[in-house]
Amino acid sequence: MNFKLFSAALATTALIAIAPAAAEGVKIGILNDQSGVYADYGGKGSVEAAKMAVEDFGGEVLGGKIEIVSADHQNKPDTAVTIARKWFDVDGVDMITELTTSSVALAVQDLAKEKKKIDIVVGAATSRITGDACQPYGFHWAFDTRALAVGTGGALVKAGGDTWFFLTADYAFGYSLEKDTSEIVQANGGKVLGSVRHPLNSSDFSSFLLQAQASKAKVVGLANAGLDTANAIKQAAEFGIVQGGQKMAGLLMTLAEVHGLGLKAAQGLVLTEAYYWDRDDKSREFAERYFKRTNRMPSMIQAGTYSATLSYLKAVKAAGSKDTDAVAKKLKELPVDDAFAKGNVQANGRFVHDMYLFEVKKPEESKKPWDYYKQLAVVPGDQAFPTAKDSGCPLTK
Repeated sequence: MNFKLFSAALATTALIAIAPAAAEGVKIGILNDQSGVYADYGGKGSVEAAKMAVEDFGGEVLGGKIEIVSADHQNKPDTAVTIARKWFDVDGVDMITELTTSSVALAVQDLAKEKKKIDIVVGAATSRITGDACQPYGFHWAFDTRALAVGTGGALVKAGGDTWFFLTADYAFGYSLEKDTSEIVQANGGKVLGSVRHPLNSSDFSSFLLQAQASKAKVVGLANAGLDTANAIKQAAEFGIVQGGQKMAGLLMTLAEVHGLGLKAAQGLVLTEAYYWDRDDKSREFAERYFKRTNRMPSMIQAGTYSATLSYLKAVKAAGSKDTDAVAKKLKELPVDDAFAKGNVQANGRFVHDMYLFEVKKPEESKKPWDYYKQLAVVPGDQAFPTAKDSGCPLTK
């Protein structure tokens, strides 16, 4: 054997052995609807919010840079899973968040479990995410159908709205929102007189609204979101539904839809959100920075994406590793206190925080741009969300 070659090889091996670990950094994927019915609700605004979280965190973790990638899933579960699979298998994405649309969120959560990667759902609503469909690396951040039902459904029944008819989006989210709200309505002594399902991204609600009108229910519950909610409210005005004495309840509405409708059309609507930009100093500071970048105030989904991204990065730093089990453990241990909300994460992955019941202001009550809500009540987190044990999550039995 050539002694010089052997010595050189030995020296190289020794250098490798004592070299410090390479900087890791992380890659985060924002997967949502950027061109369809939920584009204003989360969309590219959520990508901007995630970038703000990265900047506020300092831009680096584990000695490497933090990278944000994003894609439009077009509200199609198969498209979302194809993108997520490539992100996990080829592109080195460590965590996927936002995940608007419940059918998409459930499909990607299944894939994340298979790939042993973390997903943090923000924009999708079904309570199944941390219920029967929970998994060890899945989290649900901003709200869910049960919290919306407790807030809006419970409040309206107590205020005398004791008969309901639902206009329901015909997929997992709509079914979950109708089910959860029906249970809250009935638990408070109300009755559900009927429901009708409509396709996602409907342009014509006339036949559905006529059925709601004919039911003579005191409350027409809109178990839909985004442009579907906005279009239903606009067309309800043409049918004189509110003028006829029925109340419209936007069961999942955000600031984005109210802004799109305008106060004249949206005034008087009662809704539940986890975040409102003008609620306190912390929410205002974040919102004003966000506005400078986007020329819009953030919705609950966009502020929630900021919080989910920031919380993930804090968990990676606390774990000192990108190891999925270690990071998931830290996400469930570390309290959350940021511009979006304050609270704790349960064993089933549910971030528990207060929700707020708002009424949309009349045009004459609004004193400045984006001044849209008056707060009616605080729904404490332990009322809005079930305990992990009661959530239906098999991991917590």
